[in-house]
Amino acid sequence: MKVEPAGALVGHIAVPGDKSISHRAVLIGALCEGETHVRGFGRSGDTQSTIDAVRTLGVEVDDISEDELVVKGRGLTPARGLTPAVVDCGNAGTLMRLLAGILAGQRGRFELTGDESLSARPMDRIAEPLNRMGARVTTNPLVVEGSDALHGIEYALPVASAQVKSAVLLAGLNADGTTTVIEPAPTRDHTELMLAAAGARVRRRPSSVSIEPASRLQLGEVEVPGDFSAAAPFIVAATLLSGSDLTIHDVGFNPRRTGLLDVLERMGARMTVFNRRKVAGEWIGDVQVQSAELVATDVTADEVPRLVDELPLFALAAAGARGDSHLTGAAELRVKETDRIESVTNGLRALGVRIRAREDGFEVRGVPARPTGGRMSSDGDHRIAMLAAVAGVTSRQGVEVRDADAVAISFPGFFDLLDSVSRR
Repeated sequence: MKVEPAGALVGHIAVPGDKSISHRAVLIGALCEGETHVRGFGRSGDTQSTIDAVRTLGVEVDDISEDELVVKGRGLTPARGLTPAVVDCGNAGTLMRLLAGILAGQRGRFELTGDESLSARPMDRIAEPLNRMGARVTTNPLVVEGSDALHGIEYALPVASAQVKSAVLLAGLNADGTTTVIEPAPTRDHTELMLAAAGARVRRRPSSVSIEPASRLQLGEVEVPGDFSAAAPFIVAATLLSGSDLTIHDVGFNPRRTGLLDVLERMGARMTVFNRRKVAGEWIGDVQVQSAELVATDVTADEVPRLVDELPLFALAAAGARGDSHLTGAAELRVKETDRIESVTNGLRALGVRIRAREDGFEVRGVPARPTGGRMSSDGDHRIAMLAAVAGVTSRQGVEVRDADAVAISFPGFFDLLDSVSRR
């Protein structure tokens, strides 16, 4: 697919529902009593895998519309719980890791499979704490033999990971005693917010979160805000393109997800967040983005968890800034859907960007001018496909995006929405 250069991004848009929250609404809804009505659901390849997974496990899910569904929960009690099965997780790492935590407290043998990319991602990081709790978890393939005699643990995450944290907390719902996860850096907290909304006893501290065993959960309704990670490509594109004035409505502004805004602000971006309000513990609002001249900055390990999915876009913003920018402490990018450090550096270098890979990040020599353009492959990674598209609209000659259909993993309508606000 060829993405042509744009003169500016102008207009008002909304983006699909938050993928992280959509996953959790279905998974936690499956453990609730009664029905959970989910509105604003972010329908994509990944979240459809979550719906298919819980259906495989015996949970009924009614599709009301593209962004609305009802999950008919089976409850927490293992005796009434989920049916042992082989579950296909597709490309969804969030699904595989969170589901393993849920299944650790269920009876029976569960095998979690996925596509080639997901099968190569590290799962020992969830197997180790779940085994300590009393489950039997093996990897390659990921097999969970659940137990109704789990015990709570205190677990210090070796790497900041919301997915591993969530897996341990979800297992803690069916464990005896308190389960505590200690974080080296704050990570997204959608799981603990939703569990608290469902009635679980969750205790949060600056560097840890604890959960007590639960006898029942009940959500009732979940309103899913727009996905900040889906808004991020538009924010970066509008910042880089002179004359842009773009407003994105009803976006989730969970402070543990919006590190990109902090980074762009210190680079000189012009963004205004307004109409901010709280819905079921999650911040939501609108953001107006206008073009701006950027200056270089550094992103270090303490910031990485708050913008880990947006780091490829940071590379492109740095390419259009004045001066040298650096990313360090982001080795986690090497075990995403692709090795995103190599995918970003190889892809952007082919477009004329002066970027060099480091073991745990990259260095970018910024030039306040449009990159040349050319060809860039997504390597089957949805974040890289969106990066290539933003590079296309901000380039001089456009970008031929190979494997562009990878965007469907998280944002099926991305290219149409980008085209709708591109002024040429």
